[in-house]
Amino acid sequence: VQLQASGGGLVQDGGSLRLSCAASGRPFNSYGWFRQAPGKEREFVAAIRVGDGRTRYADSVKGRFTISRDNAKNTAYLQMNSLKLEDTAVYYCAATHKTLIYSSLRSISEFDYWGQGTQVTVSS
Repeated sequence: VQLQASGGGLVQDGGSLRLSCAASGRPFNSYGWFRQAPGKEREFVAAIRVGDGRTRYADSVKGRFTISRDNAKNTAYLQMNSLKLEDTAVYYCAATHKTLIYSSLRSISEFDYWGQGTQVTVSS
């Protein structure tokens, strides 16, 4: 089982990026995106339950980021619009075969598999 994150890069304040998380092996039931800025702890960004598409977002990204999945491709995406300087971080995709309840979608400990991380840098 493997998760491959891609799509990071350098973007100007207000710009957009789309991250992808390609999974191999048995299909996952929940995907999440987390991020870690220098000197800070890893934090929740967004998550999605594959079966019914239920999503959850951190307050800091609501209305700007959208998580989605393509079941046929075993891939999750994070569309990031209106990027801000404070969105700069290494973004990690995570997944689990568990069908997480809503309250657990933001929990780092519920995700069993992690990608390698992709750097997102927002410049002024």
